[in-house]
Order: sequence, then structure tokens, then C-alpha cells
Amino acid sequence: MVTTQNRSSVVPIKYLVSRSIRKNPINPFNRFTLRVSVFMLSIAANANAQSIEARVDAIAAGPAAIHAGAGLTVPMGTYVRAGFDAAIGESRNGISGRLDGFARFHLDPLRQHKWAPYGGGGLTARFDDNRSTRYYLLVFLGVDGPLVHKMSTSIEAGFGGGGRIGIIVRRAEERR
Repeated sequence: MVTTQNRSSVVPIKYLVSRSIRKNPINPFNRFTLRVSVFMLSIAANANAQSIEARVDAIAAGPAAIHAGAGLTVPMGTYVRAGFDAAIGESRNGISGRLDGFARFHLDPLRQHKWAPYGGGGLTARFDDNRSTRYYLLVFLGVDGPLVHKMSTSIEAGFGGGGRIGIIVRRAEERR
């Protein structure tokens, strides 16, 4: 309700909300992405053991981008880690970002070797300036490096909205 000095009148909501928001309401897929993100955060908050990671990725497709991000993984058993990460960066169209939900399968979860391969998959949502949100399947292979001061470095390559390669630094335990 909008009040003036002499009178009170009811103003329709369409005059209070900008025209671009009225024409482009929240996409159901964006709502889904938000709900999945909140669900993953709640799982991570309740998990006993968590691993925080920081990453830098180069994505070589529509449009090419460089992203820096952070994520969280939770053990789902001896061999599997589930998690999510969020990243932001730049593409030729301007600001670019993404949200990944994934599961990784480690071939050496007990760190019996210095370097150990892993593979995984999941879903990724890509956000770029002047483009709608795009969803892709995510598939990747990686190699975990040795444990140094409770930190581990990994190298990853895969496909998810284009070819991608990344470097990841994780807080690590004696078990992967």
C-alpha cells in the first residue's frame, strides 16, 4: 500500500515490480538448481567428515571460460565421495559461473600409493551473461596427488558443457 499526505490507495503489484522481472519469472530449472544446492548444503552440514576444496578450471566450449571456485565433498562409503562446488569467472560474454553436483569413485581410497586415479560424474549448471541457464551431464577423470601438510593436489579432465581441465587443492586425511 502506498500512502500520500491526503489519501491512501492500493497500488497493483505490477507497478512495484520491474517489467523485466514480470516478463521473465524464475525458471523452474533455476528453482530446481536452488533446491538441489540447499539439499546438498544440508547433507554436508550434517556429515561427520567433510573435505573442503578450492579449484581453478578452464572450460573450452560455448563460450570458453576460466572459473575459480570452492566446494565440499562428503564420504559416502570407502570408495565414493559425493559433493558439490560453485565457481565464478569470466568468459568472452562477461561474467560466467557454474554449479556442479557430482560423485567421485576413488581407486585407492586408503592412500596406498602416492598418486591415485579417480573418476566421476554428475550434473552441472552453467550461468553466463545474456544467456539462459544451461544444464549438462558431467563426466571426469582425475589423479590425486600425494598428501603434504594435510593437503592434496589433483588434476582433473572431463566433459560437462564442453571440455574442461582443472587443478584442485583439497583438505585431505590419511584416507582419500
